[in-house]
Amino acid sequence: MMEHSLSTFVDLCGTFAFAVSGAIAAEQRRLDLFGVLAISYLTACGGGFVRDLCLGALPPVAISDWRYLATAALAAGMAMWARPIIEHLSRPIAFFDALGLGFFAVVGAHKALLGGQNVEVAILLGMVTAVGGGVARDVLLNRVPIILEKEIYAVAALIGASIQVLGQLMEWSLAATPWLGAFVCLAIRLLALRYSWSLPVLRKSDAA
Repeated sequence: MMEHSLSTFVDLCGTFAFAVSGAIAAEQRRLDLFGVLAISYLTACGGGFVRDLCLGALPPVAISDWRYLATAALAAGMAMWARPIIEHLSRPIAFFDALGLGFFAVVGAHKALLGGQNVEVAILLGMVTAVGGGVARDVLLNRVPIILEKEIYAVAALIGASIQVLGQLMEWSLAATPWLGAFVCLAIRLLALRYSWSLPVLRKSDAA
C-alpha cells in the first residue's frame, strides 16, 4: 500500500510540474481559458497515456483517476495566477519541464516493472512517459519539440529511469529510490541547460 501511495504521489508531482509548463506555453500562444486547460492536461498526461496503452493498463490512469485532471487544472490555475512571478524565470517552460521529466521517468519505469516487463522495456517506457507530454504540447503549439533541441533531454530521462530500475532490482529503499532517480534526472537536465551540454554531432567526415 505504501509503495502504491508513494508512486501515485510522485506521479502527481510530475503531473503538476508538466501541467504548469503546458499552461505557460499555452499562455504564450495567447490561447483562451479552455485552450490553456486542454494543453496543460495533455502535457501533464500525454506520456502516461502512451505508457498505459503500451502496458495494457486500460483505461489509462489519467482518465480513471480524477486526481490527475484535478492536479492539472490546479496547476494551470496557479500558473495563470502567478504569471508575473513566473515571467521572471529565464526559461520557465524548460524549468518546469525538467521537474516533471525526473518524476515521470521513475514512475514510468516503476510501473513497467510492476507490469512484468523486462529491464530494457522498463527504462524505455520510463523515458517515453517523461518526454511524451512535452512532445505533444510542442507539436500542438507549433514549437520545435524540446526532445529535438541540442541540450541533453531524453538521455536525462533514460538515466533517471535506469536508476529506478537498478534500485528496484537491487532492492534499495522504496522510499528513497524514486527521489534519487528524479533528482539525478533533474540535475542533469538543468546542468545541460546551464552549460549547453549536448551529445556529439555526427559530421560528414565521421559518417564517411
